Amino acid sequence: MKKVYQFLFGLQLFVGIGAIGGGLMAILNPQGPGGMPTDALKNSPFSNYLIPGIILFSIIGLGGIFSSIMIHFRVKFAGYISSVFSWALVIWIVVQCIMLNTIVSLHVIYFIIGLAEAALSAIILFEQRLFPANIILAIYKQIRR
Repeated sequence: MKKVYQFLFGLQLFVGIGAIGGGLMAILNPQGPGGMPTDALKNSPFSNYLIPGIILFSIIGLGGIFSSIMIHFRVKFAGYISSVFSWALVIWIVVQCIMLNTIVSLHVIYFIIGLAEAALSAIILFEQRLFPANIILAIYKQIRR
């Protein structure tokens, strides 16, 4: 179980730090962060990268850092917290692909990282017998009788 916590901590810290950097780039240069043209936003409700940058910085970045800290200290509800920010990353990537109308290798990589984080979070919820894992385990126990 120690490896699950360590791997999840590392993934969320990695994503959080990267998202803080990417979000800051978009906030400080909303017209073209990292050379990304605003033309790419033509299928989105945004005219520049300011709002997406704020979302990336705060939810994916700070959320990932917060979640990694909760995992590191093994806070009772760390599985829930981690799960929320894991699925936030998955949703962020899907929405980003739709709005940019493209899929590049980094989208696939971060989508897989988000799913891995969600799976590791579920393992923690099962280990702690927290909802919904407790219900699933109770049903499984009834079926096995």
